[in-house]
Amino acid sequence: MIEAQGLTRYYGDFAALRDATFTIPDGEIVGFLGLNGAGKSTVLKILAGLLLPSAGKVTIDGIDATTQPDALRRKIGFLPEDPPLYGEMRIAEFLEWVGQLKGRSRAQVRAALPEVLEQCELTDFQDRVISELSHGYKKRVGIAHAIIHKPDVVILDEPISGLDPQQIVQMRAVVRNLTANATVLISSHILSEISLTCERVLMIHQGRLVMDGGPKELGGRSSEGRLLRLELRGDRAKVDDALAESPLVSKAELRSAEDGLVTADVSLTGDHREKLVAELVTAGFGIRAVSDAVSELEQVFLECTRTQVLDKKAGQRVKV
Repeated sequence: MIEAQGLTRYYGDFAALRDATFTIPDGEIVGFLGLNGAGKSTVLKILAGLLLPSAGKVTIDGIDATTQPDALRRKIGFLPEDPPLYGEMRIAEFLEWVGQLKGRSRAQVRAALPEVLEQCELTDFQDRVISELSHGYKKRVGIAHAIIHKPDVVILDEPISGLDPQQIVQMRAVVRNLTANATVLISSHILSEISLTCERVLMIHQGRLVMDGGPKELGGRSSEGRLLRLELRGDRAKVDDALAESPLVSKAELRSAEDGLVTADVSLTGDHREKLVAELVTAGFGIRAVSDAVSELEQVFLECTRTQVLDKKAGQRVKV
C-alpha cells in the first residue's frame, strides 16, 4: 500500500527528515514514535500530500505523491493534532459538509454517515453543537472528519494529545475500529500508547528512521541488557558494594527508604534477573520486590534516541 524511498525534507538549511525508507502493507496499524521535533509530523504530512519531499519518493497504492497529489489525497484521511472543526456547526451537518468537500456526493456521504458515527462512538451526539463538546469528543469528531470519505489510509497526528486517562482508553478503542476498513498511521511520543495500539513501530530521531519492528520484537533488540528496579532489605553501603562487584551489573543507582530498605535501579549486562536475585539472596539481602524500571520498548527507545553526531574524520556515526 505505502512505499517510501529516501524521503528527505529541508526547511531552509534544517533537515527535518533525512533518507527515510519504509513499506507499509494494507490493513496494518503503524506507530511513528519519537521525541517532540523528531520529524514524525513531517513524515505524516508528506504521506498525506500536504508537504512535498525535498528528495525521495512516496507512493500509496501506486499513486505518486509528487506527480498525482490530488488523486493521492482522495485516498487519505488526515487528522492533525488540532482538529480543523467549525464550532458553530452540529456534528452530523459538519460531517456531511466535509464529505462533500472531499469529493463525495451528498447521497454518498449520508449513506456513509451512520457507520462513521458508530465507528467514532458519536451516534448519540450527532445533533450536538461542536463547540459544546469536550476535548475528547472534539478529537472523535476530528477522526470522523478524516474518514467520512472512506479513505484507504487514515493518518492520526498525536490523537491522544490533551486527553485524560478515561478519554485515552476510549480513543484507543475508536482507533482500533478504523483498521476494519483502512491502514492506520499514528504519530505519538507516548511509548505506552504506541505499544498498546500498534502492530508495528517506526522510531524517528533527529529526522532519521532508527528502528522498525513490532513492539515485542523491538523489546528484544536492546544491546544493554535490562534495567531492573530492586527493593532490598539491608545496609545501603553493603548493597552498593555487592552491586558494584557483580559482573552481572553495569551500573546501579541507589536510594534509601524507611525501615532499612534500599531501592536500586540496576542496569544489567544481559537478561540476568534470576542470577542477580540469587546472588543477592546468597549475600544475605532480603528481596522485597523486583520489577522492570522501564518497559522493554522504552528501553529500546532510550537507547536508539541518544544524541548522535557524525564523526567526519572516521566517516562513522558515534554516540555521545
